[in-house]
Amino acid sequence: MAKPFSCPLLSVCPRRCMADDRFDVRVHGLQPGVRVTLHALLQSEDGDFWEGFGHYVSDDSGTVTVSKDASLGGSYKGVESMGLLWSMKPIPGSRTGLRFRKKDVYMPLDVNISVYEDHLNDGFREKPPVASVLAQRWYTAPGIQRINVTEKGLKATLYIPTGPGPFPAVLDLWGGGGGLVEYRSALLASRGYVALALEYIGRVDANGKPYQVNNDYFEAAYTVLKQHPQVCPDRIAILGLSFGVSVTLGMAAYSSVIKPRCVVCVSGSHILPVNGSLADVFAEIKKNVQNTRYDEEQRIIWRDLLLPIPDDPSKKVEMGRIKCPILLIIGEDDQNWPAKESAEDMKQMMERSGNSHLLSVLSYPGTGHLIEPPYSPHCRASNFMLAETRKKVVVLWGGQTEPHCRAQEDSWHKTLAFLEQHLYRNMSH
Repeated sequence: MAKPFSCPLLSVCPRRCMADDRFDVRVHGLQPGVRVTLHALLQSEDGDFWEGFGHYVSDDSGTVTVSKDASLGGSYKGVESMGLLWSMKPIPGSRTGLRFRKKDVYMPLDVNISVYEDHLNDGFREKPPVASVLAQRWYTAPGIQRINVTEKGLKATLYIPTGPGPFPAVLDLWGGGGGLVEYRSALLASRGYVALALEYIGRVDANGKPYQVNNDYFEAAYTVLKQHPQVCPDRIAILGLSFGVSVTLGMAAYSSVIKPRCVVCVSGSHILPVNGSLADVFAEIKKNVQNTRYDEEQRIIWRDLLLPIPDDPSKKVEMGRIKCPILLIIGEDDQNWPAKESAEDMKQMMERSGNSHLLSVLSYPGTGHLIEPPYSPHCRASNFMLAETRKKVVVLWGGQTEPHCRAQEDSWHKTLAFLEQHLYRNMSH
């Protein structure tokens, strides 16, 4: 009788690709009807191990094709070609409250993909796999340049695509977690955009004091981008997440310097006093701190801090002033910001002002606050350092793994299509 695992072949194609590209995982050379577990393992730059796995049965030809065959169990179920990645969670016994983030974008994400006998849910370290393949997921295409930007008091990183240029550009604004977050900019540069990742929350000066960022800071960042010789000055977009949305909309509405060709707003709000700054948003949040809620695991829910959406127009960005296309991306289970309510109010404001034709809304059920580039593990809750007190808390971001990860993939492809439509169309070198 033939052995079910005489000489199986595990293939990942392509083994080396961009982090926002799909790959194809197959097992050949099994007997028909054999139960196997496909397992993916990676180690983050923080030293933590993450895993995802699916249970499969080989078909009549002794093959498992992840893009066509259904996983019967594991960390995901059904036909999910990228389920091995997006369903990843920290391995049992890991530290709690982890969030996966790529730091060094010039080093690939090494993913060990293995096939095991039978349907396993644990014990992967103790049991030798039948076959293994190392897949590499890259955040920078070959030739992408990275430049630290410190002029005009900025703390930023510029990513420049390979090729002659000039290129359209994106000002990339993350949210309340602060720090300089670069992996989205690296991916955008790999897709043909000069991208400037800007640090603006949680900055400290040379004496360790909080660095007060005002609107001039964002105008300086936009100007640096606009004046760069590799940038088409009239083809610049702003991409904002969370607090970055308040900045993006405020600048697009009121700034005489910032004139974006289009904007993408992810998981945020238009609550920002007329001609106000980020400090005013913080002040509004502090006033409503009694609206903080906690779930049954004592994880912080902040979405009510800006609710109800004010009727007073002086407390919101005048959406009627915005003259460029807007792509709004919201998760309907966002537990951190009132993104859904804000989107509804923005739409009504723009309808009254006669510029609603500029607004596109992507609204995703079962999706939380942290809408990342595709195939990133879903983070429902994670450790968070409060900027002022440096106290560590656990914040509930929201979302259910499967719909959230579908939203990450769909929204990323639609973001790239939106940017291409408004930044690259009718462009001639």
